Amino acid sequence: MRNVTYCRDIADIHEALIALGEEGRRRIHAAEKLGDDADPSSVGPRLVILLEEINATMKQLTRYWDSIKEKGEPKVSPAIDALAEILFMGRAVRLNVLLVAQSATARALGGPEMRENLATRILARYTQNAWRMLVPEVHPAPKSTRHIGRAQVVLGGVAHGTQVMFMTDGEARAWAMAGPTPKSLLDAAPASPARPKMPEHAEHVAPAPLPSRRSEPAPAPLISPADQTPHTLSAAAPSAPAPAPAPVSAPAAAAATPAAIRGSLRRPR
Repeated sequence: MRNVTYCRDIADIHEALIALGEEGRRRIHAAEKLGDDADPSSVGPRLVILLEEINATMKQLTRYWDSIKEKGEPKVSPAIDALAEILFMGRAVRLNVLLVAQSATARALGGPEMRENLATRILARYTQNAWRMLVPEVHPAPKSTRHIGRAQVVLGGVAHGTQVMFMTDGEARAWAMAGPTPKSLLDAAPASPARPKMPEHAEHVAPAPLPSRRSEPAPAPLISPADQTPHTLSAAAPSAPAPAPAPVSAPAAAAATPAAIRGSLRRPR
């Protein structure tokens, strides 16, 4: 894929992290020379660093450095040091890190101070111990679920129930190659039909029913963090037609209608 560098071997990951650390330091020096009012993009394009299976990767980086370091070199892997620098200062110079971990303990990530730099935390199929470890400020913890793609996105001490896209490798690649805003996804859901305009003083006129779409399956609901009401990521399914009110007699209608209409229902003396 264009503009994407894959590092599958631990030696390649080691060298890539060191190079990214050097790039971060270069950008920080450039930002200082440009001043506070400079365009953030002037230091360089945004770089997104995705580290999968961070638990195993950090151990492999440590073992790899132990096997190649020479006498007098630092004990801690320079690749791990570079990752720490990026987590501490990278956001200011358009270096962003995404970490994927089975168990994001402080030891696995290189220390509690490194983990504290992860502002947004996404948890899926979590245990109560994992929740207390990663987001103890959110209590009580939402109940975990095995629903595919259902996760909790925690930002600023607030948990947001979220349905994540679930795609095959081929679908994910096609989506990534489609561009930043695939218009086909935005136009996929048809607009809901407009309700016909009601005539004036039509309290006793039943509204025309909307076209039925019950044969179309509705998207899986998710819970909105704002109002805790079900909604979906796509256009909402149209509601069922409003039932026509039961016919009422003139005296009953007079009791339930405004004075202007009540006067028109009186019998002449």
